[in-house]
Amino acid sequence: MKGKGILACGMTLAAIVIGVTGCGGSLQGRNAEEVEQKNAALGISVHDPSIVKSEDNYYIFGSHMEAAQSADLMDWKSFASGVNGSNPLFDNLFDEKMEAFAYVGNYVEGGYAVWAPDVIYNETMGKWVMYFSTSHDWRTSNICFATADEITGPYTYIDTLLYSGFTSMTAEKTNLAEIMGEDVKVTNYLQSAEYNHLNYPNCIDPTVFYDKDGKMWMVYGSWSGGIWLLEIDQTTGYPIHPEADEEAHVDKYYGKYLIGGLHNSCEGPYIFYDAESGYYYLLVSYGSLTREGGYQIRCFRSEQVDGPYVDASGSTFGYVADHSGLGVKMMGNYLLPSLKTAYMAPGHCSALIDDDGKMYLFYHQRFDNGSEYHEPRVHQMFKNKEGWLVAAPFATNGEGLKDGGYTKKEVEGNWYLLNHGTDIGAAIHEGEAVTLKGGKLSGSTEGSYELEEGTCYMNLVLNGVTYSGVLLDMTDEAGNAVRCLMGVGNNNETIWAVMYL
Repeated sequence: MKGKGILACGMTLAAIVIGVTGCGGSLQGRNAEEVEQKNAALGISVHDPSIVKSEDNYYIFGSHMEAAQSADLMDWKSFASGVNGSNPLFDNLFDEKMEAFAYVGNYVEGGYAVWAPDVIYNETMGKWVMYFSTSHDWRTSNICFATADEITGPYTYIDTLLYSGFTSMTAEKTNLAEIMGEDVKVTNYLQSAEYNHLNYPNCIDPTVFYDKDGKMWMVYGSWSGGIWLLEIDQTTGYPIHPEADEEAHVDKYYGKYLIGGLHNSCEGPYIFYDAESGYYYLLVSYGSLTREGGYQIRCFRSEQVDGPYVDASGSTFGYVADHSGLGVKMMGNYLLPSLKTAYMAPGHCSALIDDDGKMYLFYHQRFDNGSEYHEPRVHQMFKNKEGWLVAAPFATNGEGLKDGGYTKKEVEGNWYLLNHGTDIGAAIHEGEAVTLKGGKLSGSTEGSYELEEGTCYMNLVLNGVTYSGVLLDMTDEAGNAVRCLMGVGNNNETIWAVMYL
């Protein structure tokens, strides 16, 4: 299944969420079990967080009908929790008809699955619209939508839009014939009477967004047949089903294929447009979402909303046996010297360009603590000189790019260098000691660097690969002043380097 404000005294987002207000209340010096218990008690463990801003407040909506709000991205307050009829997020999801579950029924592990919602204000309808998933198993799923007058709800279920996982016996329970016509060939979507999940999508993880021309689109999909795109009719909230075009990989029912397929790990798609760079950025997660499942964030981009979406090597992610080298790996499992525990399985992200132009990455984060506990994280993002996204190594705390940039002397000294690689697995990438001096990099690895003096741009060259980076001063989770470098290579690797000031 799948951003703004000052963290006082260097506190982590986790510490602030649980109500710590005094200096020194960071995760670094706190009992991890206590942090977990208090966060869980307050219901701030929002999985698959999708961000939306309304006026001066920020809202994250997540799987299992979890939702929270904040005025400053520091103090979060839950306003919805739990998949049941008493959750105020919906007013009719669990009525007698239970139409959102008519096709999928219960999830195979018990209970009802309500996953990965995304909320957007539809200006034409004059409504807040939530797109969300209900599922029975890893391929039998729906994408539904609901509307509300207020962002916090209650949302009224309207209809089910897309179906996946049907067989020759269950296809009649879907809207396939309604969309495709009575002469629809169900067998086109099947393989030996079962749903062809290698080439067609699992209908979960929807995200809806406006393109640069004001059109509305929905990107969706998880593993199975990859990530797909459909235009949304802004007058109704329903998809606009295109004419089929086999050569362009356009299906009338499911829309335009973008990336993935053959049941390679790729889920939680999020697309947003950045006017400054002129790119649409497609963020996805690889790996399994468990702590040791290798969950991670990858990035592709395109100048057109419907692709092709390519990575820093210029490649797209098609039907391949090994996809680990495709897509810029923005972050995976990592440990830096000032972190008490390794951060693991970051993923299912969303993004926000705030009113002041700052760009933020929202995702859920697990930890190397022997549990599957997770919590929402917010890191600021930047673009390097080539327009690739890089995330700051630490939770946002009001930092900004330095006016006037840096001098050569300011970047000389001892750093910890971390390379996220392109692997998909449980390995934890750790910061290793290096020294920058006179254009040379020495220590645990050898290389060189070049600062564009008076700016925040600096490149590292390691093993013949140039990592185009951005320099940033901020505060880490332990309250230390740090200087950070975040860079991307044309091998799709992201490096982080941290100097403790």
